[in-house]
Amino acid sequence: MAEGNHTLASEFILVGLSDHPKMKAALFVVFLLIYVITLSGNLGIIILIQGDPRLHTSMYFFLSSLSVVDICFSSVIAPRTLVNFLSERRTISFTGCTGQTFFYIVFVTTECFLLAVMAYDRYVAICNPLLYSTIMTRRQCMQLVVGSYIGGILNAIIQTTFIIRLPFCGSNIINHFFCDVPPLLALSCASTYISEMILFSLAGIIELSTVTSILVSYIFISCAILRIRSAEGRQKALSTCASHLTAVTLLYGTTIFTYLRPSSSYSLNTDKVVSVFYTVVIPMLNPLIYSLRNQEVKDALRKTVGRKLL
Repeated sequence: MAEGNHTLASEFILVGLSDHPKMKAALFVVFLLIYVITLSGNLGIIILIQGDPRLHTSMYFFLSSLSVVDICFSSVIAPRTLVNFLSERRTISFTGCTGQTFFYIVFVTTECFLLAVMAYDRYVAICNPLLYSTIMTRRQCMQLVVGSYIGGILNAIIQTTFIIRLPFCGSNIINHFFCDVPPLLALSCASTYISEMILFSLAGIIELSTVTSILVSYIFISCAILRIRSAEGRQKALSTCASHLTAVTLLYGTTIFTYLRPSSSYSLNTDKVVSVFYTVVIPMLNPLIYSLRNQEVKDALRKTVGRKLL
């Protein structure tokens, strides 16, 4: 809201990743290719899981839920970025900007919670295999996914509320390719100390709680794997965890770097490059990570492709 003589900006200008025409054209092609692969890969995972009865388990239910989040996550950022590569005037309304920020926070937070849920699922499957079907019922899985979305929505409501209340009475040029929270805070002409503390605290609580949950799950999983006598059994257990650990490392490494640093150490140019990775590249990589290292998914894919060819 406006405060005193401050006037709330009605629109912002996104600087983007480059001003050079040739570079913008190249980036447009790269981003478009990544976005198409993201949509194709994640939709493929969802269709494959829905179409193969062997994949109707809680692990693959969570994987298909992750694919839905990745599609939404990427779609919040990529289409607007692609348009801006072709546009001379890269403006976005205040409402559009805060809306993009809101949905971005919803989906990145939901993904963090989902990765923690998937770690818990692996813990139950490996450490309590006889009780797995009893504990991870369809109802329980739905509740965990819905809870992840609720956590994402609540986090987004709190953060965007603090952003909307800030006055933007100076420059309206956002040094980023989308409406992320740190560059928006940098434009405010009032003190952002409280907003920064809220951002840092919420990000810290979410990251710490989900990372702790994942670490604890994998400590128990590691102990259980060491007790497995057959090499084949250990290999199978490890293969189901390797993909998840890779996805966790990629997402948490980049988000911790971006949001859990003191504001004095922020470099918006560096953050833009890192943001490309976790907003555009990771949603593309996740279906590849989970399919290439998963024998059941590969078998289902071969069966589906073979049926289509016949």
